[in-house]
Amino acid sequence: MKRTQTLFALILMGTGIAAAASVRLAAGQAPEKSAAAVASSSSAKLPRDIFPETGNRLPAIKRDELDDAGKKLFDARGTLDGFGPAPIRLYSDALAEHMGAVNDYLRYKAGLDPRLIQLMILATARENDCLYVWTAHEPQALKAGVPPDVIDVVRYGKPLDGLAEKDAVIIQLARGAVGKHHVDSDVAAHAMRLFGKQGMVNYVSLMGDYAATTVLLNTFDQHIRPADTARLPMP
Repeated sequence: MKRTQTLFALILMGTGIAAAASVRLAAGQAPEKSAAAVASSSSAKLPRDIFPETGNRLPAIKRDELDDAGKKLFDARGTLDGFGPAPIRLYSDALAEHMGAVNDYLRYKAGLDPRLIQLMILATARENDCLYVWTAHEPQALKAGVPPDVIDVVRYGKPLDGLAEKDAVIIQLARGAVGKHHVDSDVAAHAMRLFGKQGMVNYVSLMGDYAATTVLLNTFDQHIRPADTARLPMP
């Protein structure tokens, strides 16, 4: 008798749970998941050699594993997560410091046009098929004034007909130097006329800086954050 009562109680409990779930679904609510289930679901989408806390092949570096210089760089990042090139470079803190200084100079102190900076970064990311850099910089490019139709020219590898002169040359430089490993003479001469010798060196150095970043990220198979949307078609 007791066994029958217990079985009946369990059936009622199961019916109640199923009914509650049905109510949530009818109301347009997703079924509840535990934190462990969500983390497990998120991790299941990643290759086996990828750490969920970084989205790449390296575990998140801990502050107490760093020397004093590394701790300073770690603290300068604030409370950001472990995704992206900066946390990877913390495994070589001297490299992180010097690469950071070069990037800071080229982006903020070399006198380059902020709009063309972002266009060059996107063009470099496209040529090296780096989803992470593209995802990080497309919003910045829009904010800097790069028109959506110009971004789509880069995104989809479209012809450059009708583009502003400087926009076209920036894309040509990236398609040549990064995509084909050679810049044609007429493209180089055109860029030199538009930007001058120092300006061209700085724009190309910016391209090289981000080419190095894309190689770093691609080598460690850096994934975008789970909350981000992939907006770059990949081969």
